Amino acid sequence: MKLTINGEPRNTAAASVFALLEELGLKPEATVVEKNGEIVGRTAYRETPLDEGDVLELVRLVGGG
Repeated sequence: MKLTINGEPRNTAAASVFALLEELGLKPEATVVEKNGEIVGRTAYRETPLDEGDVLELVRLVGGG
């Protein structure tokens, strides 16, 4: 299916937000996901389906000092 991730078109076979993060090699506990303008709670990543044409913004949290 076709999605837009951080402004870039992308094809994926992932059926959920969690599966997409795994596909992209991102840690769910360190990634904030916005789907179609709504923040997805981390506890809902596995249950949140992806649909053709969804627009996602993924933000990685990075610690440092």
